[in-house]
Amino acid sequence: MERKLAVILAADVAGYSRLVAADEEGALATLNTYSAAIRDLVAEHGGRIFGSAGDSVVAEFHSAVQAVRAAVAIQRVLYRRNADLPPDHRMEFRIGLNLGDVVVEGDNLLGDGVNVAARLQEVALPGGICISGALHDQIEGKLDFPLVHLGDRNLKNIPRPVPVYRVDWRREDPVEAGALGGPLVLPEKPSIVVLPFVNMSGDPEQEYFADGLTEDIITALSLYRWFFVIARNSSFAYKGRAVDVKQVGRDLGVRYIVEGSVRRAGTRLRVTGQLIEAETGVHLWAQRYDRELADIFAIQDELTQNVVGAIEPEILLGESRRALLNPTHNLDAYECHMRGTWLHNAQDTAEHFNEAIMWHRRAIALDPDFGRAHMMLARTLYARCFHGFSDDVDRDSAELYAAAERAVALEERDPYSHYAMCLAHFVAHRAPAAVEEAQRAIDLNPNLALAHMGLGWARIFAGHFAEALDPLHMALRLSPHDPMTYLFLNHIALAHYHLGNYEEALHYSERGVSFRRAYFNRVVLLASLGQLGRDEEARELIPEIMANVPADIAHYWKILTPYVDPNHYAHLIDGLRKAGFPLVA
Repeated sequence: MERKLAVILAADVAGYSRLVAADEEGALATLNTYSAAIRDLVAEHGGRIFGSAGDSVVAEFHSAVQAVRAAVAIQRVLYRRNADLPPDHRMEFRIGLNLGDVVVEGDNLLGDGVNVAARLQEVALPGGICISGALHDQIEGKLDFPLVHLGDRNLKNIPRPVPVYRVDWRREDPVEAGALGGPLVLPEKPSIVVLPFVNMSGDPEQEYFADGLTEDIITALSLYRWFFVIARNSSFAYKGRAVDVKQVGRDLGVRYIVEGSVRRAGTRLRVTGQLIEAETGVHLWAQRYDRELADIFAIQDELTQNVVGAIEPEILLGESRRALLNPTHNLDAYECHMRGTWLHNAQDTAEHFNEAIMWHRRAIALDPDFGRAHMMLARTLYARCFHGFSDDVDRDSAELYAAAERAVALEERDPYSHYAMCLAHFVAHRAPAAVEEAQRAIDLNPNLALAHMGLGWARIFAGHFAEALDPLHMALRLSPHDPMTYLFLNHIALAHYHLGNYEEALHYSERGVSFRRAYFNRVVLLASLGQLGRDEEARELIPEIMANVPADIAHYWKILTPYVDPNHYAHLIDGLRKAGFPLVA
């Protein structure tokens, strides 16, 4: 009989029979979605599911720390997803974990170690995690989650009392962390910002390449779930500036800073990178890479792993590497993609969007299976429509939907592709589908500020106004100095508007307008003034809005307001009518 020591995780759904009796098909669909998320997270943390029946899951881990991290990640993902379900349809798992001796029988594990985990799961509250004293001894001092001693418990069919602890996994609260103003609080995770790499080539035309390399490193780091990585848009706010790393750390609420440079000469690359502790300014790691251009992806991977290893080696060792995106083997296609992305990120003129679309299409022509090129084409087409620069919204909408679908088909595990699909569902007026795609993007990359913003926005149009606020606040915390802050604030204002909090809606829309006087920002501002009866202020605002109305206003308005419930659309229109705004229908 083969025996070994293992960490066992046992989970099942609280009140599953009741959920099935109330709505069998809905409960099964939710269980399938949640089970897929659990499988992903178990695998990501180096675990293996060896038992599943009905609503239960039993998994094995080699690392006690990774097992508890997996349990916390599962509860956080399911908590976020439950927010989109009616309260009586929410599916909450109870999780128990134990470290003990088990009997190996083929792919199955049996014995006391498994039984204790199953009984601990029964002790846990819905949405809770309980662990044994044996497991507690292995993880104490290694994780930031508080462990609450519940005493010694007599568990069913276990002949001895078992010390039981509850893991207080507490969801991250972006408002408490300073997302809406005030000093930013350091996250519980290792927090990091990658500053734009400096172009040392002596050729301004190579800026796109240095920026693209930086973005790829940010993306690679952000895929490590137990890091907190500042979004690209906020890190690029420091581009071209001499920076004080200590001040950057305070401004962004991070502990670590990565900076570097890139020099390109023909087919040769020299990339330098260094990791700095923001509070002290101490250099923790530095490296120089002299390689061929064809090795660009290997450089990105090595640099990322060195940064992770210097901060928290256990994450690198314990967390299974995610399925990497498939980079193109056509370097010309990659360069076209980088040029197009660089132009897209300017987010300013019709000409830049048109050029970006041209470069993305060229990348696809060179490599039709380059998923990231399809993803960026979809995003840029959406941005051209959203900013009112499209001369044919129906044509661009159809192309962006097809590009997003192709991106997801090619790169199913790319969070950006799912974010692009979320945008595609907006233009198709499929808000519930947009919610699901944003959720999938966050499942894959909890650091993706754009996906949190997309989730908040999609929830508004699906009619989940209160639930929209949390992901919008998280987007602000992940990207405190984002050029699109005006858009984040506008969505927060719109959620408050539909909750009837018109003063709050006015406050956030005014803050948004102070960053950028975008058309839709001022529409929410105007509707709030209308509901508050502040007619004189509204009349002063209307001429400025009218002067900036996009040419194709009917189609543009449809893109901006994909409400599921026509009553919610009517509520927005009601505020605009009260304000005296003429261009509503």
